[in-house]
Amino acid sequence: MAPRSFWKGYLKLSLVTCPVAMTPAVSENEKIRFHTLNRETRNRVVSQYVDSVTGKAVKEDDEVKGYERGEGDYVLIEDDELESVALESTRTIDIDVFAPRDSIEWIWLDQPHYLTPDDPVGEEAFCVIRDAMEATKTVGISRLVMYRRERAVMLEPRDKGIVLWTLRYGDEVRDAAAYFETVKADKIDPSLMSLVLQLIDEQKKPWTPSMASDPVQDRLHDLIAAKKKGRKRPAKSKPEAEAPPSNVINILDALKKSVAAASKAKR
Repeated sequence: MAPRSFWKGYLKLSLVTCPVAMTPAVSENEKIRFHTLNRETRNRVVSQYVDSVTGKAVKEDDEVKGYERGEGDYVLIEDDELESVALESTRTIDIDVFAPRDSIEWIWLDQPHYLTPDDPVGEEAFCVIRDAMEATKTVGISRLVMYRRERAVMLEPRDKGIVLWTLRYGDEVRDAAAYFETVKADKIDPSLMSLVLQLIDEQKKPWTPSMASDPVQDRLHDLIAAKKKGRKRPAKSKPEAEAPPSNVINILDALKKSVAAASKAKR
């Protein structure tokens, strides 16, 4: 059964509108989570805001957001003032512009969501917008209030639906040139390139989700299962001592050994 949608609204392109539903494409519900307890009473510990000077707890009605303009000097911003600068509509994805899909680099993509039609009557409008973007290799750009923040979003056709990506803000993405400009761009030795290509071919496999599995979660499940049964926690295995890297490396010899080892492992 597909997860329930967490957002419902409308997809709008000019005068064409259709009801849509949105569901996060990724989930962390399966991750093991811990509560903080009082070891003595085994009761859960609750958190609360405390005045940093007086040490007294702050009532919820007295909490207010503040922008620091100087050390210890704040401009107070009330909730209704924040609402006044937000988007007027939080329930309409109005496509403002289309952009070539390959012009938006991966680093701008933040969180993916599945967008689907939410009404049989509006399904045709949804599908024609999706197929038109697919045919023109474009994506739609819009703005939307999500997770209490106004976000730029990108709509990308995918199979029978649309993937809506929240986009990172412009000031969040650092310019790669500042980090890569010191990397030397010398011509690579063809013999080295040939060996690396061979190594890639030997180690190439079709992608499967297991390649991104989390072994720590598996160990946590084992630990919890053992403690439920009253067993002692498993002894922590000692990692094998790593040989210190050599400062003098013959890249050609290292690649030849790597290719040989990969070929042996593949047999």
